[in-house]
Amino acid sequence: MPDHIRIGRALLSVYDKEGLLELARVLHERGVEIISTGGTARYLQEAAIPVRAVSEVTGFPEILGGRVKTLHPHIHGAILAKREDEEQMRQLTELGLTPIDLVVVNLYPFEKTIARSDCTRADALENIDIGGPCMIRASAKNYPGVAVLTSPDQYGDFLHQFEELEGCTSLAMREQWAAAAFTRTSRYDAAIQAYLEAPAPAGETAFPQTLQLRLHKLQDLRYGENPHQSAAFYAEEGGDAFGEQLHGKELSYNNILDIHSAVGLAHEFREPAVVIVKHNNPCGVAIGTDLLEAYTKAVATDPASAFGGIVALNQPLTRSDLAAALAGTFLEVVVAPDFSAEVLELLRSKKNLRLIRWPGFRIQPAMQDVRKVSGGFLIQNVDIEPVEPSTYRVVSRRAPGEVELQALLFGWRVAKWVKSNAIIFAAPDRTLGIGAGQMSRVDSSRLAAMKAGHAGLGLRGSAAASDAFFPFRDGLDVLAEAGATAVIEPGGSVRDDEVIAAADEHNIALVFTGMRHFRH
Repeated sequence: MPDHIRIGRALLSVYDKEGLLELARVLHERGVEIISTGGTARYLQEAAIPVRAVSEVTGFPEILGGRVKTLHPHIHGAILAKREDEEQMRQLTELGLTPIDLVVVNLYPFEKTIARSDCTRADALENIDIGGPCMIRASAKNYPGVAVLTSPDQYGDFLHQFEELEGCTSLAMREQWAAAAFTRTSRYDAAIQAYLEAPAPAGETAFPQTLQLRLHKLQDLRYGENPHQSAAFYAEEGGDAFGEQLHGKELSYNNILDIHSAVGLAHEFREPAVVIVKHNNPCGVAIGTDLLEAYTKAVATDPASAFGGIVALNQPLTRSDLAAALAGTFLEVVVAPDFSAEVLELLRSKKNLRLIRWPGFRIQPAMQDVRKVSGGFLIQNVDIEPVEPSTYRVVSRRAPGEVELQALLFGWRVAKWVKSNAIIFAAPDRTLGIGAGQMSRVDSSRLAAMKAGHAGLGLRGSAAASDAFFPFRDGLDVLAEAGATAVIEPGGSVRDDEVIAAADEHNIALVFTGMRHFRH
């Protein structure tokens, strides 16, 4: 297998023409014969670059509105012939064919087309490329003798090597481009498959029979959950960007998990809101007339846990007094929709503090949770169900007052983002105590009350939220003893009557939501 292959003949057929003229000019100046199709050929000819039409090579016109143009033995034979196989090269000579050494192809924009709100099924089908993927796969299969480029992003590396090796490409680069080519066609096919399988017919599951995860590596991480574990972050094809890091050390695996939870919870609120997350659980959440007020109240929930935490703000950070407060303690990450120049200058004095600008974060209805388990993956829709007070039922004799109701709804928003079993004591504008991740709900209730006590926060007259139903009355008894006067939970236990009776005994306003928000 030869290392360096000289390029004598190239086929250029692209939808995205970015960088094409520079590439074609260099090829032409090096004496490379350029073959091209339809619009690409016209584009090059208008720039005075000599081009030979594919139809001239094949002796057959483009037909069916351009659907068939490169699907011909004179093209694929010239690509697929093994250069080291004498018999195959003899066949090419007998047929009057010259090998194609470079194939530059990018595909019809299927993914962009289906992302349009006005895209019809006909639009989508017309943008399924056939000839392009065939040429890409053929070239990648024969990478020992053929270089294949599938993106303008590759042109720079190609031209650098092409000049450095005086018109040749190296085996290592051809292999690298071949891997990228198969990555591109597999992602392209996965997008088509996903489109054609969705939506599911009425009465059937919304999940496809075959799941293709279309991911690309965004960055390597320092390590995983622990230093001995390797890790990387992969982004969804077509998904929102994770955000822009403006300052600080590179993000860790745990940082990214915490940022996701913190930002997701922060965007549950329209008012100025601050969320502090530690170990993927909120340890303080508050709203206020401004972000400084919200931050002060959020920290007060659990000052000890806030140390070394992740802070998410749902509005741009522009106040220097808030920035000074943030800089005055040890934090891992501050994430906000934006930062003013003055604030950035102040926070950058903290060398290792990670600053993340994330202007467009939202959890999309189509997003799915994916979790690896032994032998496969568990897939579920993201829990994005909104807080809908109109659907709630007061099941106790006493209904919550207006202030109690506000506190209940605040706590319920937070409960959705706390690891189960989750119990939250709340006021209308802040968390007072958070119990997370215990094996029993009554222990989470005790933990939440203990946390509030350690922070010096009184629970008399507070509201409490539980992410799932109480299986026994003991959990509610603990909440009443701590001082809660209103409780919100899904309901649905076989012992609901027992729990309702306990609420009435304690004069607690008990509200059933009919929906569980469990984070296992």
